[in-house]
Amino acid sequence: MRVGVGLPTTFPDVGGQLLIDWARNAEKHDLASLGVLDRVVHDGYEPLAALAAAAAVTSSIQLVTMIVISPLRNTALLARHSLSVHALSGGRLALGVSVGARKDDYDAVGIDYATRGRRLTEQLAAIRDLWDERPIPVPPEHLSAPELLVGGGSDITFARVARYADGYVHGGGPPRAFARAADKARAAWSDAGRPGKPHLWGQGYFALGDDATIAAGIAYLREYYAFTGLYVERIVAELLATPQAITQFVRGYAEAGCDDLVLFPAVAHPEQLDRLATVLAV
Repeated sequence: MRVGVGLPTTFPDVGGQLLIDWARNAEKHDLASLGVLDRVVHDGYEPLAALAAAAAVTSSIQLVTMIVISPLRNTALLARHSLSVHALSGGRLALGVSVGARKDDYDAVGIDYATRGRRLTEQLAAIRDLWDERPIPVPPEHLSAPELLVGGGSDITFARVARYADGYVHGGGPPRAFARAADKARAAWSDAGRPGKPHLWGQGYFALGDDATIAAGIAYLREYYAFTGLYVERIVAELLATPQAITQFVRGYAEAGCDDLVLFPAVAHPEQLDRLATVLAV
């Protein structure tokens, strides 16, 4: 299993230079990937724009959206933007898409929240054809399209993975939760007659340091996931706040069959990346 790190794109008051330095240092630490999240009604950077910036200062680390709320976007423009990042990065993008969970994001862009599932299915049916049409000039050595991933937890999610995608993005939680979702993704894949197996991605949150650092991480998660109501405390309880917790989490995901795991910072400070790399190197 490969392990990557999230870019701190969803924090208020994070400057662009921090993101650039974070991307450079993640590659220097030999981490496998840089992941981004997506929200509209929240401070932060547009995910594909952030990955384009990361692409400009890195050369080998994979870039992944975990996820882009694709029904908020015009399908043709999403295809163009994602293929642009893929080409600019030398073929390093994995595009993860899903419906998201916040109605206010849909209200902000004037799209009916009730149509999100239908819109996602229509986008998945269209996006590969749009990539094949090559809306931008892609160098011959980068003719392959981005990897296409689908996130979510419903039965229809796994059907979408099997029909349209290359893999599945799990939304977080303990390894046992990932294992259950992975089993469903593999079963749907097999039922659809697809060869091989879906590429399975997992994620978690970490905050390493003293009590004040961990408290800051908890405060961030409570604010970012406040829309989930009481469920936010379950998310907080899963915060990886010690080296031992990270080691056990990584081992658990590997044993559950995860192919790529992305650990997102709950504190947007450069030392968090260094501390994570130290833990993973042991």
